[in-house]
Amino acid sequence: MKALQVFIVEDDIRNADIHQKLISKIEGFSVIGIAENFQDAKDLLPDVKPDLVLLDIFLPDGSGMELLWLIRQKLRHTDVMMITAAKEVEYVEQAIRAGAVDYLIKPITFSRLKETLLNYRSYRLKVNEMSSIDQTDVDSLMAKRRSIMKEKQTAEADYPKGIDGLTLKKVAGVLNKSENSDGITAENLGRTIGVSRTTARRYLEFLAAEKHVKTELFYGTVGRPERRYKPVKNESPET
Repeated sequence: MKALQVFIVEDDIRNADIHQKLISKIEGFSVIGIAENFQDAKDLLPDVKPDLVLLDIFLPDGSGMELLWLIRQKLRHTDVMMITAAKEVEYVEQAIRAGAVDYLIKPITFSRLKETLLNYRSYRLKVNEMSSIDQTDVDSLMAKRRSIMKEKQTAEADYPKGIDGLTLKKVAGVLNKSENSDGITAENLGRTIGVSRTTARRYLEFLAAEKHVKTELFYGTVGRPERRYKPVKNESPET
């Protein structure tokens, strides 16, 4: 199977460049274009006819959701994957109804993007090899799409404002790996999962308040003491 051609629609050119560089490291994919707004994407997509569009919802001159519907109407052989900061369940529902193959919430890690794209490529290979299908095949092909809503609804549990379930899950994973170390600082956590130090500290303090982690001051040789966070043994943050 030839490399799948990807088109990125992202208003933040820095994010677009990052996504392009990450995709270049994944075998079987090639970025053929980038649009920074709704109108450019609308004009370019019919000409380039990519296999896959990575689409943001919030664009400066229009809605990515509206563009998704246009793609489904005009480019029947082009799939769309949402990569957006929109965390509301209604956006996920709209994306699924419009035929999006997946929904990723920023910030995304390379491992998550790679896993998603390789799963998508596997799906395309499987479909291309089929001449006819039975119910088992249909169930297998639809399983991923059904799981997107379930995962998102779980992530929208009753967390306080500023705490997102999917990001909390990433934080929990990093904390669990640091259980036998001296703990982790907000700065190191932010660098690991791709968020700011302030955001990382918000999640760590939330977990500390919930008594899932304990805090300690670490005194180095110079400068101010660092606040480090360690998971409480036999406890894990709810995700």
